[in-house]
Amino acid sequence: MKIHFSYIFFLLFFLVSCNDHADKRIAENIKEAKKKELVFETINKGWKFTNPSLYNAQTEVNNWNEWRLLINELNEKPKTTIGAFQKKSKALSKRISDLNNNIPPPFFKPEIKSRIAVLTNKINSINLFINLDAIPAQKVVTLIGDVNIELISLCQQMDEIIRKSNIPKEEGESDMIKMLDTSRAVPTIKTQPIYQKIE
Repeated sequence: MKIHFSYIFFLLFFLVSCNDHADKRIAENIKEAKKKELVFETINKGWKFTNPSLYNAQTEVNNWNEWRLLINELNEKPKTTIGAFQKKSKALSKRISDLNNNIPPPFFKPEIKSRIAVLTNKINSINLFINLDAIPAQKVVTLIGDVNIELISLCQQMDEIIRKSNIPKEEGESDMIKMLDTSRAVPTIKTQPIYQKIE
């Protein structure tokens, strides 16, 4: 009889202990779900990319397919889950890396390439942070603001390049610019003096 009583006591203890573990697991799952929901709400509110406007460079950009695809990707906002934001960030990373492939000739300059490099870095950082297990939502929102600043800077630089190229040159200015170019300078040949041996 004592043996049966100890089995029953052990079984009851085991069931109570399992209930405690299950309750703890349920509480942890609820806490984790609330945390993920808060992260989703924060990112959803902060996912606002500016639509940069171009004035002087609009005709040049119309033929730049990679730019158009990037802007379209930025304007489409995911709505359902954090997984949708993760897929969107991967697509943005791909689009920004494609932007370097076919830069129009007027914009194939160091000032444009450097701004594209900074923009690429910011978008890749968003992709990195949003795909972590513990997503730093506020950091992602801050990076979205940084991307907006860099987009505006890039557009202003493109407008400035086109504006400067439309300024008519004065007569003789192109010749003067050519003369200032040091790569066109005639190299000077240094001659060594000839010494004769006096006997």
